Amino acid sequence: MAKIAEFGSWASPLTAEAVAAAGVTPRWVDVHDGVVWWAEGRPNEEGRSALMREGPDGTPVEVLPGPWNVRNRVHEYGGRPWVVLGSTVVFTNWADQRVYAFTEGDEEPHPLTPEPERHQGVRYADLSPGHANTSVLCVRETVTGDRPVDLRRDVVEVPLDGTGPRSLVATHHFLANPRLSPDGTRLAWIGWEHPNMPWDGTELCVAELGQPHRVLAGGPRESVCQAEWESAGSLLVLTDPDGWWNLFRVGLDGTKVNLAPCEEELGGPLWVLGSRWFAPLGGGRYAVLRSDRLAVLDEHAGTVTDVDTDLTSWSADLTAHGDTVVSAAGGPRRELAVVRLDLASGTTTTVSGGEDDTALADYLPTPEHRVFTSPDGRRIPAFVYLPRNPGFVAPDGAAPPFLVNVHGGPTGKSTDVLRREIVYFTSRGLGVVSVNYGGSSGYGRAFRESLNEQWGVVDVQDCATVATQLAEEGVADGTRLAVRGGSAGGWTAAASMTSVTTYACATIMFPILDLTGWTDQGGETHDFESRYIEGLVGTLPEHAARYAERSPSNHVDSLAGPVLLLQGLEDQVCPPEQADRFVASLDGTGLQHAYLTFEGEQHGFRRASSVIAALEAELSFYGQVFGFVPPEVPVLELKS
Repeated sequence: MAKIAEFGSWASPLTAEAVAAAGVTPRWVDVHDGVVWWAEGRPNEEGRSALMREGPDGTPVEVLPGPWNVRNRVHEYGGRPWVVLGSTVVFTNWADQRVYAFTEGDEEPHPLTPEPERHQGVRYADLSPGHANTSVLCVRETVTGDRPVDLRRDVVEVPLDGTGPRSLVATHHFLANPRLSPDGTRLAWIGWEHPNMPWDGTELCVAELGQPHRVLAGGPRESVCQAEWESAGSLLVLTDPDGWWNLFRVGLDGTKVNLAPCEEELGGPLWVLGSRWFAPLGGGRYAVLRSDRLAVLDEHAGTVTDVDTDLTSWSADLTAHGDTVVSAAGGPRRELAVVRLDLASGTTTTVSGGEDDTALADYLPTPEHRVFTSPDGRRIPAFVYLPRNPGFVAPDGAAPPFLVNVHGGPTGKSTDVLRREIVYFTSRGLGVVSVNYGGSSGYGRAFRESLNEQWGVVDVQDCATVATQLAEEGVADGTRLAVRGGSAGGWTAAASMTSVTTYACATIMFPILDLTGWTDQGGETHDFESRYIEGLVGTLPEHAARYAERSPSNHVDSLAGPVLLLQGLEDQVCPPEQADRFVASLDGTGLQHAYLTFEGEQHGFRRASSVIAALEAELSFYGQVFGFVPPEVPVLELKS
């Protein structure tokens, strides 16, 4: 019989240690000669990214042992870090950011690029095959000075013979997607300039090797996010001239044909270099992602048809081998795993990860996809997770505390894929709602651009609207609402606490807190996003007052309640200086707060020890604010 207990005080088998241990995340999936390869992040190995492949018997095999860490720093978010050429794998290593080659039978990998004069001062990403499998193409990022924005980039060819990289093109400040044509005579790439982000506007460029380039697609307000050679005379391109990322065939003369016109997002924001949202299947058919869901585009019928599968969220790692699609995918009851899906039979085979945990099955909440309406009539999609624990029920008439989960970006999105971090809270009696506020990706350009010059307004209002509606419906306890988020989500959490009175408290993780500092002139962010804010808030100096007015760091005295801040000390995207200043201004004010910092962590937490400490601190924080005692969790010390 279920025990009656207050929401938040329920005992759960899902410990913070179990959440951290399950956080082995697959990325960068590909197929070479029918064999699946991928990289996986390992929290229990200090967040190392291990290179893996299928063994002869189908079981996962580690290609490179520790301390090899297949990852890079390009744009600080990294990019595709490996490619297989024949019997050799070429990869980037985190420690020194150099490119290495490894052939099975070698004692150890050997470097293909020189050691930089400055530690991690030259980085490489978005690796793809070069000429006749004797070289790789990649984007090189070189540090040129002491400021975060002192960088230059070019597309280089790195020979396997160790003679060092050769620069091919340097047409734009930002470069991506270097691809050699099938006949080896032309190079295609994507480029863009400040202040655009890649989802604002990019250019697809093509050039005969050594010759001037031509722009075949894209522009200041058209975003090419992926391009692959179809033949020596045409490319397949995801671009959005009509406000939706659709798949086009683009000729060398610039002619474009939309293969299946639709008001659907078949592409996505290019946060990391090397993302792949489509893969050719042959016969005019293509595997595509329709807002993260797997679908098949048929150019002859002009249709995009969803694939019948319970895997509702697919990573932008699509590759195809015959009629089989391979990627990382998950769903509401399954975490991301490397999978094969045979389109002919509908059979899904797990290559690695995503093991069912039968002990947790009864604790998994079913996300309810809802669409709320803003006061001005805009749609606000969200996923609602109610508390679930077979061992406990709440007293009659009680409503649970609710956490409003704000995704990062802000040009990002929440999906319904299983996240144990959410189950950690719902299994203890807290509800969670993940909000796709105005500005989120996956709903077309107009929806993304509803946040233009409105960051700190639309995102805050949309999250508050959802929270208020849940409270009015009796789904949530309106006196026990919290807002939580990391990065841009941390910004929205902090901005919410200083501009609305919806929430009792907030968890603010690796946030932006001072808009003026988070610019190219302020020097407190990296180059990739250093002018992102011009579109989100406005240009300087014209809108300096707006920057000051919206920055939570300027309104500490207006905080609506206690705050918990969590920060990685090696974060180059949202450096700790902003959180340090914010907390210093809180000390002695009488407002309860806590600040935890994590050595060795960059933007987000990769290490098991960090994940455990952060989750337990957050739960204890809510218990102290909302008035419940979570069992078997260390008490977080709150200062005032």
